[in-house]
This record gives sequence, structure tokens and C-alpha cells, in this order.
Amino acid sequence: MSTSPAAAPRPNLLALDDALARLLGAVAPLPGTESVSTFDALGRVLAEDVRSALDVPPADNSAMDGYAMRAADVPASGTVLPVSQRIPAGVVGAPLAPGSAARIFTGAQIPAGADCIVMQELCDAVDGGVRINTVPELGNSIRRRGEDVENGAVVLRAGARLAPQHLGLAASVGAGTLRVGPRPRVALFSTGDELVMPGEPLKPGAIYNSNRYLLKGLIRALGGECVDLGIVPDRLDATRAALREAAAGNDLIVSSGGMSVGEEDHLRPAVEAEGRIDLWSIAIKPGKPLAFGDVRRPDGQGNAWFLGLPGNPVSSYVTFLLAVRPVLLRLQGATDVTPRAVLQRADFDWPKPDKRREFLRARLNADGGLDLYPNQSSGVLTSVVWGDGVVDTPPSQAIRRGDTVRFLPFASLLG
Repeated sequence: MSTSPAAAPRPNLLALDDALARLLGAVAPLPGTESVSTFDALGRVLAEDVRSALDVPPADNSAMDGYAMRAADVPASGTVLPVSQRIPAGVVGAPLAPGSAARIFTGAQIPAGADCIVMQELCDAVDGGVRINTVPELGNSIRRRGEDVENGAVVLRAGARLAPQHLGLAASVGAGTLRVGPRPRVALFSTGDELVMPGEPLKPGAIYNSNRYLLKGLIRALGGECVDLGIVPDRLDATRAALREAAAGNDLIVSSGGMSVGEEDHLRPAVEAEGRIDLWSIAIKPGKPLAFGDVRRPDGQGNAWFLGLPGNPVSSYVTFLLAVRPVLLRLQGATDVTPRAVLQRADFDWPKPDKRREFLRARLNADGGLDLYPNQSSGVLTSVVWGDGVVDTPPSQAIRRGDTVRFLPFASLLG
């Protein structure tokens, strides 16, 4: 009597932190840098420190519109001083004559001899002079030279991803160009004969390809150049051809769907034929399956990294933010790729937790707490539009109303 071979044991679920350690241990920043205009550097990753070649501000200047004077010349409220000069921003005034005041405007350089500013609201103009209706103190309303940035100070470190405020700071120290890491070229495709594009007729059994739009937007938002390869038919030869095309000239390949072991799921054997793949079951919900590997380039010049995401749209979205995001940032040379959670009050109950680490879609309410989207299914894309972020919930941990939870805002995950 013959017996059937024993089924292969299921692999243990891999903790998210362990998966990220494997990903980031394998992926290194792309070689090379380029110089770009500071105007055009938004979202890029600095490749070298930005060091100031000047003090900011470059000289003592007025913090407001008012009058520059010597405090010793105003012993009592109501003192009247003659106005000896007028100093707008961008004009260097003459040294201040003893016993006089200078009309001065915000940002204007303090004239030699002046040691305080009195705001115009505490002064009254009189014939040829000004009445000071207060007793000023030394240093009032003066911004000191170098109080923001000192000459030679490093104002931005290599590895920082540049936000608008970084560009403003770089400009303030005179940096007209910045040296940045390259943008990764990311090839994107979807698998599935059931997929059609928006605008086309929706045949029975078909669905619109939302992931193509979602993932392309995420790639671009996180600094990648997206090379869209469209929808790949459910055939092994077509999938292998798509992988070869994707590997040519690109640094990373991202796919969605087709990672199971059904007869119509050809992505895993295709990647195995064209390169190398590990299929991980990550202990998270949503987004359990994740494939990581690489694909040989047709010209033999190295490999392109490969990340295969689940097909359900919310699973694809969450898995991208948790796993693809750090890889994309690392390829650009970013040093901080860990999302920052904030502690918030849960205004909901979650009494039946999963054994996996859960990422629950939620949003801030007017009282400073978090509301939970009522349907946490991995197919409900409305939840990530309604939500502000996800609650990072440890395995098997219930949540009671009023508990403090870790919240990952979408804004920080995309920043």
C-alpha cells in the first residue's frame, strides 16, 4: 500500500522587524551623486553635509520696526530724543550720534553705538524727534550676529531627506546647489488577467487596477522614478519577459499580486528562473506575503532588486509603507528610514486582536483621540483615504477605549 508524501511544513511567520533587518542588511545606497539646484532639491537625499560659510544673521539686526538708541539716553519714560537717521532693511546706517535715536525697520542692521530697539508701538513721533514711552533695557529686540547659525557650522547632515524647511535653511547660508544621491529607477507592474484600466469597460469578473495608480504614486512620493510596465498577462513566458524588461536599466522592481502558488500565479517561478527570490510570510495584518530577491539584468551588469507585494489594495499599501519605503530611502542614501510613531489615546475598543502585529486604519478626532475605521478588511481602500494613519498594535494585544497606542501618521510615512 502506497502512502502520500507528507506535506511540507509551513514556514514560521517572520517578525516585521526581522524582515526589515534582512532587507536593510542586503540593500546599500546606490553609487554616485549629483548636484542639483536648491530650488529643485525637494524630496532628495543629501549626499554631503551642508556647512555654513557665514554667520546668520550676518550682523546684529532689528527684530521689529521701531527706534534704535542707547538705553542710557532714556533714563525715564517720556524721554524725547531727536531722530538722526532712517535705516530700512538693506541699508547700513551711520554710527548713532550720542543722545539721538534712529528710525529702524525689521531686519535692518543695527547702527554702531546703538544697544537696544524700542518698538514703534511704545513710541510717539514728535517734531524732529521721538517720545519713548518706556525705559528700555540693553539688547531689547536685537537679533545678534550668528544667533541662528555660526560661520562653519554644519546645518544639514548627509543622509537627510530634504523637506521645504531644509531648503530654506540651505538657502539662508547661501547654498545655491546641493549634492544629493541618485533617484532610484523603479520598474512597476501588476499581474492578473482580471485587471483592466480605469476608463475601459468592466467585463464580468474583472476589476479596475487600483494598485497601479496607488503604487506609482507611492514610488514618486518617496523619491523614486517610476517606470510603469503596465499589466502582465498570467503566463510564465510573459512574466519572465516582463522581469527581464524591468531589470534592464532599473534599480528596483515592484510588483503586486501573483505571489501565491495557484496554477495562474507565475511570478514566483518566473523570478526564480530570472534571478533569486525568498517568499516571506510576515507576521503582520494586513500584508502577510512579501517576496524579496533580485533579477539578473539582461546585459549581465549586476541585478535589480525585487519586491513582490500582495494584491489586495490595503495590504499592498501597508506593505509598501512598511517594507518598500525603507528600501527606497536606503537606495537614495537616507540614514533615518524608521518611521516615527506618536502616542495617542484610543477612542475605540479592539477586543479580539490577531496573533499577528496589526496595523489598524484610524484617524484623529476633534478631541485629540483616535477613531477606528469600522471595516478593517484588506480590500477596503476607502479606509486609507478616510484615515490619517495606522495604529501599530502588538500581536494578541487587545485595545480598550482610553488606552495609549502607537500611531503612525501617513504624513510621516510619506515624508
